[in-house]
Amino acid sequence: MPDDSNLVLKPPPLQAESPPIVLASRSAARRSLLESAGIRADYRAADVDEHAIRDHARARGMEAGQTALELARAKARAISMDNGAAVIGADQMLSCDGAWFDKPASMDDARQQLRTLRSRPHVLHTAVVMLRDGCETWRHVACPVLHMRAFSDSFLERYLALEGDAILSCVGCYRLEGAGIHLFSHIEGAHSDIMGLPLLPLLQALRAQHLIMQ
Repeated sequence: MPDDSNLVLKPPPLQAESPPIVLASRSAARRSLLESAGIRADYRAADVDEHAIRDHARARGMEAGQTALELARAKARAISMDNGAAVIGADQMLSCDGAWFDKPASMDDARQQLRTLRSRPHVLHTAVVMLRDGCETWRHVACPVLHMRAFSDSFLERYLALEGDAILSCVGCYRLEGAGIHLFSHIEGAHSDIMGLPLLPLLQALRAQHLIMQ
């Protein structure tokens, strides 16, 4: 008979086995946030035309926060299931003095964006939407404000060389979990809001829908 006296039993998770939680994103930052909170989820990339959604929103005169919600909703719908699963879509928009900023198309574009944002505050509109059986059951938009410092041109060039192509997938051309933190003088808002998934409101919604323990 095997000796199991040294086995360490894992404590039960904070959520039930069913229904599942699905995040319509392959974002490493969002995945890390959920996993650090002890939430098990499936991660699936949503195939949506983000440029078309943003262009349509601009044509309708929608605000950045509303547009972020539309993007998050479209991603959740692209993965939506009929088994009671909680499908979560999330997205971000960046605005500065009324102008919207998309992910940079090139390193030159990143350089120009950072020069524009330098010495100014900007807002990250972080939206999250939850669908169950195709119906929207919850939505939320957080709006942290980030203040970029008056960094030098030489710092900017060193930063771009250090971060490289990694920032081309980031709204605002920065990763706060990396060297991007050096761009800022101060930040107003929760860390998870800036990272792309407002965690405290989301956990409250999951509890309210009996998807994790009360």
